[in-house]
Amino acid sequence: MIRISQATITDIPLIQEIAHKTWPNTYGSILSQEQLDYMLDLMYSYASLLEQLKTKPLFFLAQEEDSFLGFTSCENNYLNNKVTRIHKIYILPEAQGKGVGKALVDKVVALAKENQSNIISLNVNKFNKAVSFYKKIGFEIASEEDLDIGNGFLMEDYKMELKL
Repeated sequence: MIRISQATITDIPLIQEIAHKTWPNTYGSILSQEQLDYMLDLMYSYASLLEQLKTKPLFFLAQEEDSFLGFTSCENNYLNNKVTRIHKIYILPEAQGKGVGKALVDKVVALAKENQSNIISLNVNKFNKAVSFYKKIGFEIASEEDLDIGNGFLMEDYKMELKL
């Protein structure tokens, strides 16, 4: 059984560990090693995660027995709209296909409904195989976005939405 619990500052090393195990598998054939290293440092350094956990995004961990399998971060009332935004969702490669991602999304859906959100939105790399997962659970592509993240790197994403 998959349990979802809210992460705290003490879970930063665990979030970092999952990210560092997941990203090479997820993006290794999509991004250069330089961009991968840059983005991991930008988004998953201790200082960055500490700031994220102290501000709006909520982090949740997925756990089965004693093993942590993935995490998500989300934000209600995103940009002061009735939107819940999934900022991050990553599942360890060996846990993919076992319902972990669905359990994390279900947690976000429940929070979104509690907060009267009309939409759940997220960005996903256009070439990420997770696009098919999101479509399977009801998300639709709303637009395309190329985001400059510095150091000459772009994130080439789909913005996807799930209407509630």
